[in-house]
Amino acid sequence: MSEENNQYTFENPEYRATYWHTCSHVMAQAVKRLWPEVKLAIGPSIDEGWYYDMDAPFAFTPEHLEQIEGEMRKICKEKLKLERFELPRPEALKFMEERDEKYKVELIHDLPEEEAISFYKQGEFTDLCAGPHLDSTGRIKGNALKLTACNAAYWRGDSNRETLQRIYGIAFPKKDELDEYLAKIEEAKKRDHRRLGKELGLFMLRDEGPGFPFFLPKGMTLKNTLLDYWRKVHKKYGYVEISTPIMLNRQLWERSGHWDHYKNNMYTTVIDDVDFAVKPMNCPGGMLVYASEPHSYRDLPLRVGEIGLVHRHELSGALHGLFRVRCFNQDDAHVFMTREQMQDVIQETVRLFDEVYSVFGLSYTIELSTMPEDHIGTVEEWERNQDILKAAITDMGKDFVVNEGDGAFYGPKLDFHLADSLGRTWQCGTIQLDSQLPERFELEYTGEDGQKHRPVMIHRVVLGSIERFIGVITEHFAGAFPAWLAPVQVKLLPVTDRAAQYAADVAENLDMRGFRVEVDDRNEKIGKKIREATLEKVPFMLVVGDRDMENGTVSVRRRSGEDLGAMSLEDFAALLGDEVRTMAIK
Repeated sequence: MSEENNQYTFENPEYRATYWHTCSHVMAQAVKRLWPEVKLAIGPSIDEGWYYDMDAPFAFTPEHLEQIEGEMRKICKEKLKLERFELPRPEALKFMEERDEKYKVELIHDLPEEEAISFYKQGEFTDLCAGPHLDSTGRIKGNALKLTACNAAYWRGDSNRETLQRIYGIAFPKKDELDEYLAKIEEAKKRDHRRLGKELGLFMLRDEGPGFPFFLPKGMTLKNTLLDYWRKVHKKYGYVEISTPIMLNRQLWERSGHWDHYKNNMYTTVIDDVDFAVKPMNCPGGMLVYASEPHSYRDLPLRVGEIGLVHRHELSGALHGLFRVRCFNQDDAHVFMTREQMQDVIQETVRLFDEVYSVFGLSYTIELSTMPEDHIGTVEEWERNQDILKAAITDMGKDFVVNEGDGAFYGPKLDFHLADSLGRTWQCGTIQLDSQLPERFELEYTGEDGQKHRPVMIHRVVLGSIERFIGVITEHFAGAFPAWLAPVQVKLLPVTDRAAQYAADVAENLDMRGFRVEVDDRNEKIGKKIREATLEKVPFMLVVGDRDMENGTVSVRRRSGEDLGAMSLEDFAALLGDEVRTMAIK
């Protein structure tokens, strides 16, 4: 499809946002028709659909949302033209004051003096808005829209202000696209890592420690297996591993710049009359490790990794399972290099990312984040480093999009957005190019010319927060982890009490081979044992009965229900060993 033909489809993000923004106005008009006393606040488009914040004298219920949907469909059928007009500030204020829309009045007061104050009118409804919008409500397909949720929201995000109600909605050009989206949402609910984490005994969250997850035995097995793989792949790429203190003094954080840019997210304390902070990231400790001994150009690039426990003060309302927590392990690594090595090191890091993500069946897109307003270093340095990042990934044949002004305060970065099995994206990996912190910490190496030089470095994570990545892959695999990663790889299911000892002997044999095994020797029917092991998402079930005892075999079932039949223990161990060794995704 040509770019011109693509302009008015959902393939174009600007058109999609305009469509959803117009839907928010249609929803607001429907609400005002049904309940004129409701006051309107703001109604933007978002990544998926739109929302509108409203002040109503009653709480919206699912029945109210159905009424609103019905009225929205009528408005779409009316094919009302959307007309933009502007008013001088005094007239704009009067216009909204006469309609008793106090939130709109406040918004107008807060607009810059020189800014045009624009409105959009559709039928009897007019809203303060900068736009853009579709030209008619008839462009919206009434049978392909859905109001999805309603919850509380503070006016302008301020907990000291009014509590409003936020209604969310989604719409598509075709009904089958809406149906597909809603089916994906239902599937996502089934895969919710918070529910699966509880059902599979992986982790728990308690009110005694909000945002501080507890990992249970099976969750620790999963986590340690993941970290074992991390260490293996990083050793292959030439990394050494370190560990830095969880708490360091304020002077260090001021020197790194984190105190000025991050102190509101840091936990602090006082020790011997000195301010200390629990680390929210591992970087400054890594700087001290590099500076602890002299380095030559022959040492570079120096690849240093750390699984560091970090703490960040997140607002309670932002906490969400393992996706947003207050303490997590970050798979930080810092690579110190010469300027001549920068492009090669960046490309090497991307290849490492490719290898790791392919193991989980995760594809990705790349986003280049550029210089923010709140940055350190010169514009020239930033532009040079941004160009190096662009050149490195372009040379690899990889596409990227630019996210203006969202770089780290010390340097531009490449963010890797992973796509899971439902097509949802998660920002996990990042490569941040930094020439500022080596300067602040006066890091040096002796060059080939015998003179002292300043290294450049990258900060990078591939998994990101280990906890968050576990949440991502739990939903990606719907809890059915590949055999190499599964907390329990095999479950022995004796058919009768007579087979219990044989099952225990088989389990011991597999355990000696390094496999993770459990035995369900309860006095229950075999059908129930199979159902429960399937719900536990154990990759392999070995059903053993009298015939297996006689023949020295095991009857093998996959959690998918596939019956592999009877085989010798040696053959099964080879099958499982091959899947673990190759890290097969099944």
